[in-house]
Amino acid sequence: MDGPGGGKFANEHLLSAHVKECWDRKAGRTRGSSRPLVICTGGEPLLQVDEPLISALHDAGIEVGVETNGTVDPPQGLDWICVSPKSTAPLKITAGDELKLVFRQEDAPPEKFADLDFEHFFLQPMDGPDVIRHTAAAVEYCMANPQWRLSLQTHKMLGID
Repeated sequence: MDGPGGGKFANEHLLSAHVKECWDRKAGRTRGSSRPLVICTGGEPLLQVDEPLISALHDAGIEVGVETNGTVDPPQGLDWICVSPKSTAPLKITAGDELKLVFRQEDAPPEKFADLDFEHFFLQPMDGPDVIRHTAAAVEYCMANPQWRLSLQTHKMLGID
């Protein structure tokens, strides 16, 4: 776990207790009765997230999601799976909650993924010097193909990296 409050933990129980403590301290207990949700991202989280960790987080009252490139089989017990395919990388995960595709990738057109078994389909404009053009193209594609919805990286738009 990187970032403020992160570190290395001897086992999944110590990590889940730390996550719960951070959640309780930051979010407080006044946000209603919904269960805390942790989304594991960065690099490829499924190289590290396993069933014992998911169980420990569940035991701490925390739901567990991942944002993955879809090239690694997921462990049992995940509450949310978001797949963000990368170009020509072979997908092992073809069903889940959310497919989020960076748009436009020459080798990864939305049509390649439209028949997969996901609840939600999002196009996210490719960042960089052409982000305005990519955003316009993504909006146009979504308008013509209502299966897809627009997803924006608001943290980048706001300068929060």
